[in-house]
Amino acid sequence: MHLSRTGFLSSLRSGLMGLALALTGLLVTASPAAAGRYASIVIDADSGAILHAANPDTRSYPASLTKVMTLFLMFDALDSGQLRMDSKLTVSAHASAQSPSKLGLEPGEHISAEQVILALVTKSANDAAVVAAEAVGGTEANFAQLMTRKARALGMKNTTYRNASGLPDAGQMSTVRDQATLARALIREHPGHYKYFSTRQFNYEGQTISTHNRLMLRYPGADGIKTGYIHASGFNLISSAKRGEKRIIGVVFGGATGASRDKHMGQLLDKGFAQVKRGQTVEVADSGADELPDVDDLVSAAKSAKAKPAIAEKKAKAPVKAVAMRGPSAKDDDDDDDAVGDADPSGWAIQVGAFGEYKPAHKAATDAAKKLGGLISKGSIDIDKAGSKAKPVYRARISGFTEDQARSACKRLGRAGKNCKLVNPNT
Repeated sequence: MHLSRTGFLSSLRSGLMGLALALTGLLVTASPAAAGRYASIVIDADSGAILHAANPDTRSYPASLTKVMTLFLMFDALDSGQLRMDSKLTVSAHASAQSPSKLGLEPGEHISAEQVILALVTKSANDAAVVAAEAVGGTEANFAQLMTRKARALGMKNTTYRNASGLPDAGQMSTVRDQATLARALIREHPGHYKYFSTRQFNYEGQTISTHNRLMLRYPGADGIKTGYIHASGFNLISSAKRGEKRIIGVVFGGATGASRDKHMGQLLDKGFAQVKRGQTVEVADSGADELPDVDDLVSAAKSAKAKPAIAEKKAKAPVKAVAMRGPSAKDDDDDDDAVGDADPSGWAIQVGAFGEYKPAHKAATDAAKKLGGLISKGSIDIDKAGSKAKPVYRARISGFTEDQARSACKRLGRAGKNCKLVNPNT
């Protein structure tokens, strides 16, 4: 069949665009099932102009990005006088019973409003989210209705909330466009409170709790705002960064890992700042075809992903929850309800013991980190509190590994006669 030059170029362009679309998910996700969850958007925070969008109105699970709305309503309550930063909020049995990530709050315990805020922006604590919900809305169910009502008022027409934490709920859905709208509104309406999202660490009852938002620690100009993860959503992220007088906001849904999601977000923000500087904006259709990474990069990503498809599928079917490695016990607990609904499990972790006090747990993790040397370069000490208030258990962990790095770390510690077990973020 004869094609004109125009027809040939059109066909070639369509073919390349189809290839790019097919490979886009491979940059951020590792499997075809995950690829369908991918969506992203970048906006100018001042004007709201869209700088990039791919599937901006496809609904998915927001996971712990939900807590941005929870905090928005807390900030409203603080500004109206309903709450004060030093208000003592009561922990209910319902709040205490939430799945991790959490602070380990006990029924009847009290925690200040400011501590709740800090726990949400750093550890993404699900028990603290419910404490906030009940303080503002009376019950979490009532609070979820307030969240949805606020979403509609802000123009988030494709978002529905069912809980305050982002823990799995089939009815809790949102889009990257709506989440960008939320972040922009929060920064605009609560500039004084927005600073909490840049918190790197805070101390709670002797525990040093570090942020899950690793991109904020690395990306120039980044100052918030929230990570999110549940198995059904993949790794989500809202980021805001400011350079000079220009601020942009990016949202990504559906990353395969925290690291790949963060890398992709950094690339999107770089392009966004470049477009703002040039005065360019672009509204992209759901295909996301007008703003894609370079085809060369996509092909490279595809080749890398092609090497291990069967392994990825096997892991999805039979994830390893915790694998005990050789070494002596250090009062190790069997409670491995790890990272369920956590904002960002930051990949795999290792646990080197569990103790009745914070200091020995921290020392055990620190000693293990020293023995690991270069293997710890991308990890961080993360002491996880479990048990009850009367009998707390501090689990000495080092997080931020890939699976291979975590296994290598445990092997090295095992050879040294140290206790170590793997902690899988997806179980």
